[in-house]
Amino acid sequence: MDLVISHFSPISLDEMSGIRLMNRTDTKFVTSTDKLEQLLRMAGDDYFIQEIDGKRNMEYFTVYFDSADYTFFREHHDGHCNRQKVRIRQYVDSQLNFLEVKTKNNHGKTSKKRIATSRCPMAAHDDHFRLCEDSEAKGFLDHTLRINPLQLDRKLENHFHRITLVNKAKTERLTIDTGLSFYNLSTSRSCSLAHIAIIELKRDGLQPSPILAMLRQLRIMPSGFSKYCIGEALTNPDLRQNRFKTRIRKIMKIS
Repeated sequence: MDLVISHFSPISLDEMSGIRLMNRTDTKFVTSTDKLEQLLRMAGDDYFIQEIDGKRNMEYFTVYFDSADYTFFREHHDGHCNRQKVRIRQYVDSQLNFLEVKTKNNHGKTSKKRIATSRCPMAAHDDHFRLCEDSEAKGFLDHTLRINPLQLDRKLENHFHRITLVNKAKTERLTIDTGLSFYNLSTSRSCSLAHIAIIELKRDGLQPSPILAMLRQLRIMPSGFSKYCIGEALTNPDLRQNRFKTRIRKIMKIS
């Protein structure tokens, strides 16, 4: 993978911050790492790659939170249009941590709100870790969540690496996640999807996208993928997961 991405022209974080996708649409794709390498070879002339301090494949660590009865998981599984997820994400290479709330409304639009936090999610193994321990976190969650944040506890961890591409017209971003692994804090079960790649296309409205023709050529079709829900379904057999079974079979077939 490193050899393939070394051929892309770089784009800096400062340049990336100037790309405003005001009417953003998001589409996810799931494929194998073998097909991903083919896709990256095809895309080299049409995309920049984000580079920070010489690194192009960044490491991420995330802890997801949910209520005792798995409110967020159940809402997603049952197809609720209005649903939320809560996580602390660490950008491992820069040691930056953010407490984030993702909200999907009944029009299919997803918004993300976040605040910086000094609390490292890798400390979530600590039995004394509490999400609302400081007033800033509690105030943020009180303002953004539909449920009482005091109900939330750690449920799932994940690790992955991310490549970010930007098309030459700067009308879209493409995030590519590989090396995904999960650890369930409730069941102590773990799972790895080492040969899976999750691609998310984020573009400004219906602007032309160079990558779509390449994806079709490689027969990589759109496919929803929630890291939290798939991770829970793979590591917690006590949760109802009928609506995820077809997706999980597809993932295992690709893997």
